[in-house]
Amino acid sequence: MIREIAAVVLIVLLSWAYNSTYPPPPKICGRDPDGPPVTAPRIKLRDGRHLAYKTHGVPKSSAKFNLITLHGTSSSLHDIPGSPQVWEELGLHMVSFDRPGYGESDPDPKRTPKSLAMDVEELADQLELGSKFYLIGFSMGGQAVWGCLKYIPHRLAGVAMVAPVVNYWWPGFPANLSKQAYNLQLPEDQWALRVTHHTRCLTYWWNSQKWFPGSAVLAGNPRVLSPQDLKIASMAGEDVIKLRGYATQQGEFESLHRDLMVGFGSWEFDPMDLENPFPESGGLEGGGSVHVWQGDEDGMVPVLLQRYIATRLPWIQYHEVPGAGHLFPYLPSYADAILRSLLLGKNN
Repeated sequence: MIREIAAVVLIVLLSWAYNSTYPPPPKICGRDPDGPPVTAPRIKLRDGRHLAYKTHGVPKSSAKFNLITLHGTSSSLHDIPGSPQVWEELGLHMVSFDRPGYGESDPDPKRTPKSLAMDVEELADQLELGSKFYLIGFSMGGQAVWGCLKYIPHRLAGVAMVAPVVNYWWPGFPANLSKQAYNLQLPEDQWALRVTHHTRCLTYWWNSQKWFPGSAVLAGNPRVLSPQDLKIASMAGEDVIKLRGYATQQGEFESLHRDLMVGFGSWEFDPMDLENPFPESGGLEGGGSVHVWQGDEDGMVPVLLQRYIATRLPWIQYHEVPGAGHLFPYLPSYADAILRSLLLGKNN
């Protein structure tokens, strides 16, 4: 009898463990009965998935510059840089899109840095943005830009990465430096990244269980914010909450958790091994260049690692913003300066 009871208890525990670690299926937009509706225009990709997008600025027919933006974690195609006045001034036609699993774009369970770069290229082709286009990525979207620099450099006219997330396990970092930067993170974020990197199958469980705190960044914990970030966040109000709801409406696993697994997993290349994609450019108007913008008080992305990358890749134009945290590009003056720097070659 004791053996039978023990067997039943073991089966129950194993069943609970399996259900706890296995994420619920996403609610696909426009397909599942309880899925969100499709409200944005979408393209159909090579593998049958859909990407939702939105256009901004001047019409494509009269544009001087075509640009694609990649949003960060917990964000969406509604996260766009710069002011309409500057878009008009620059003659900018801009396309924002929901990265896979976010907003109204279908999830991609096989997502990698390379697959996202291929998505960007296909989006540009289907929207007829020309043989070359500009690219801006913020936070986790900035990290995704490294994949575009690796796999589609021939399609890029210029690139800006704004507070791009770094992977502490990129082999190009000296071990002591990456450890120092890693230890600057909140303990709960250290654990969340450690679990994701070494046991990615537990990513969903770790960030949904109630025994230990999950990622403070994903939870929106204000402790990760700098004094400037707190001021910016206080000005955002309820709009941010609504947009986060839209961003994760298909489920947090294929959006937030997939970002962690891809961003902090084992990459098939090291960004610090990349070569200058614009060796012929002098940084003049119309010439290609790569920019990295980083706040020196960013509590999510350690500035010391960003500085190291800039020294390893001297072809990067590195802009460090004193007193700025992670959210500084949401200030219109900085967003406009980033656009001018990228498109006009002005060192703002």
